[in-house]
Amino acid sequence: MGQILAEGLVRAGWDPGELILAARRKERAIEAERLTAVTCVLDAAEAAAGREVVVIAVKPKDMAGLLGQVAEVINPDQVVVSLAAGVPLMAIEAALPGVPVVRSMPNTPAAVDEGMTAYCLGGAADEVAGDKAAAVLAAVGETIELSEDLLDAVTAVSGTGPAYIFLLAEALTEAAIREGLPHHAAERLVDQTVRGAGILLQSSEKSAFRLRAEVTSPGGTTAAAMHTLENGGFRALLEDAVRSATQRSQELGRAAVEASSEDR
Repeated sequence: MGQILAEGLVRAGWDPGELILAARRKERAIEAERLTAVTCVLDAAEAAAGREVVVIAVKPKDMAGLLGQVAEVINPDQVVVSLAAGVPLMAIEAALPGVPVVRSMPNTPAAVDEGMTAYCLGGAADEVAGDKAAAVLAAVGETIELSEDLLDAVTAVSGTGPAYIFLLAEALTEAAIREGLPHHAAERLVDQTVRGAGILLQSSEKSAFRLRAEVTSPGGTTAAAMHTLENGGFRALLEDAVRSATQRSQELGRAAVEASSEDR
């Protein structure tokens, strides 16, 4: 996700010379430089020192170790933006006392500048810090500020959400092929239908419920399909999936807090 954000910043007009990346492995650094035109170093502290905004894009289990590497070079004049799923503000703020911290949850459509990122401000982060973080995150899509207690649900809905859509597209394509459509036609029909429905939903003033109702004529083909989905527990299954993802995000957060406590 860090590389996706860097690529988006460059597309949005940021000078690659204004940015710097850090990676753990030399081959990964070489690849990141090739794809972004941004210098990538192997020392996280070197990358973080003196930067107005520091974005941390590591797996939750690696957060405590990374913070240990950069804590001495980060000061309260900087803004730290975390992209790590589930890791609460308190775990980061404990390692960076007095530093403005912003916790965020982006998603993979950021790769095509259609991302959705929710973020929340830490105790030391004022409006100016929030604006700096939002300016970076908005380079790859839409942003929304929420309270931290909602971030685990955000992770389950928009962070994980693209996977739900991809699974739906995958299953719909397979169903189309079983009904006799050739593979290339099935993929094209499904991909454009998903894209078009998403654009319509976003651009329309009507709710998803109203749009669905308008295409569901009584006794028609869509009504038959909706009946099958509802009887099969589609809605309940999706609710269960979101609950599972929320709980996993909470578990990752608790593990991150424990790891930060052990490091101290």
